[in-house]
Amino acid sequence: MVPMSAAANESPAEKRSHKDDSSRSDLNELAPDGAEASSADTPETDTPVADTPVADTPDADTSDAHTPRAQVAAAVKRERQRAGLTLSEVARRAGIGKSTMSGLEAGTANPSLETMWALAAALDIPLSRLLDPPQHEVALLRTKDMPSLASTASNYVATLLSTSPANARRDIYLIQAEPGEPRISRPHPAGTIEHIIVGHGAVQIEVLGETYELHAGDYLTYPGDQPHTYTALESGTNTIFVVESY
Repeated sequence: MVPMSAAANESPAEKRSHKDDSSRSDLNELAPDGAEASSADTPETDTPVADTPVADTPDADTSDAHTPRAQVAAAVKRERQRAGLTLSEVARRAGIGKSTMSGLEAGTANPSLETMWALAAALDIPLSRLLDPPQHEVALLRTKDMPSLASTASNYVATLLSTSPANARRDIYLIQAEPGEPRISRPHPAGTIEHIIVGHGAVQIEVLGETYELHAGDYLTYPGDQPHTYTALESGTNTIFVVESY
């Protein structure tokens, strides 16, 4: 009778154990001195781990020059160049990182209220110069499109609607209106500008042959020296009404 080898007497589980020990031994021979390799650490394929950084996806579209973030980016760069300062110098004066400053000018960063105040101080300009949207004869801003700045210290958001021109007079009114006949306004003196911010409800403004429907939080500015009408669309509508004259 031919004697059976010890391997032949092993159970299937014991054979698998020896095979695994053999694989680990082979791996340990390839590992650096003092390091023990593990078959579990061996990639299943020969594809190396990619070192290429994944591009960050912006949380808002900055390709449109009319987005709030793009407006702020353009204003920051414009004022920095007007002051004749380098990006690094403005970052140093404002006490912010150069990468943060680069992100602001590229339109990829969301600045806080504190950061924008620091930049305004570093550039020796009013904060409004960094937030004022492009001026138009008639300009409608929806709440979601306004350049707002949130504080990092409290639940507080500041939104600049409009800067006051030099030597201008601004009278502020609270308007409370109900649906019904429109309020028809005759043209005011030449150069008059009107601003409306909706606090509650909805309102329709007609001016220069166009009709604008505004809801809570919306802001509209238009030439008050042109015929215009105001119509409340919802019960309990109230608006802040600013008349700017020279």
